[in-house]
Amino acid sequence: MILEILLIVKKPFLDFNMEKIYSKIKPKMLLHLTTSVDEIHDGRIDIAPENEFLQLAILKMNEGKTFKPHKHLEYKKETDIAQESWFVFKGSVKCIFYDIDDTVIKEVILNEGGISMTFRGGHNYQILKNNTLVLEYKTGPYLGQNLDKTFI
Repeated sequence: MILEILLIVKKPFLDFNMEKIYSKIKPKMLLHLTTSVDEIHDGRIDIAPENEFLQLAILKMNEGKTFKPHKHLEYKKETDIAQESWFVFKGSVKCIFYDIDDTVIKEVILNEGGISMTFRGGHNYQILKNNTLVLEYKTGPYLGQNLDKTFI
């Protein structure tokens, strides 16, 4: 009975569909992940693992929700890699994800509300519909293409 109650309470989060894509070369290394805001239930869901430099959470809230006013503290954070996330606001995008040895590891179609995050490995995007709108988030500061990327 207690297990049944827990499953009912936790069910919205058990249904949450997030695909984590790991390296075939280093199987414990998370390279990419995808999800969709259409699949989010009430509350907060942390998408990115807390140890990654690029962080993302999705919050589905009702009218009247508020938070304590706050500001974030300044402290030095360092990373050795640029990480990137795409949110498909409108349209459709084919994501081609690469392993750390530059081989294709997975292809995924993201539609409106789709999210991709790349922590390591490579990626490519093919726009599938005219007038597709994408929000791109990257770790910064941006120091120019020569220091940020190499082409596969």
